[in-house]
Parts: sequence; structure tokens; C-alpha cells
Amino acid sequence: MAKKSAELRPIVKLRSTAGTGYTYVTRKNRRNTPDRLTMRKFDPVAGRRVEFRETR
Repeated sequence: MAKKSAELRPIVKLRSTAGTGYTYVTRKNRRNTPDRLTMRKFDPVAGRRVEFRETR
């Protein structure tokens, strides 16, 4: 059985760049996206769509 750190689809946290501290939790495929993940998603604290970046 593989270690959690060696999984193909690890769980990652996406933190808001608006400085609100809001986070989303998702999975990503390491083969397709080896770099840090960035997405534009809705931040309910800020009340608008902002960029979320992967934190480790």
C-alpha cells in the first residue's frame, strides 16, 4: 500500500488571496498539475470571486 504523501490525488487546501482566511479543500492530480493549483472561486467573507491558491 502506498504512503499518503505518494498518492496520485492528494488532498490540498486552497486559501483565499483576499486575506479573509477562507479555504476550500479539494483533490488534485499530481501528474496533470505538478505546480501549485490556483482557481477563481467565490469567497463568502469577501462577497465576490477571488483567486484561491494552494497552500501546503
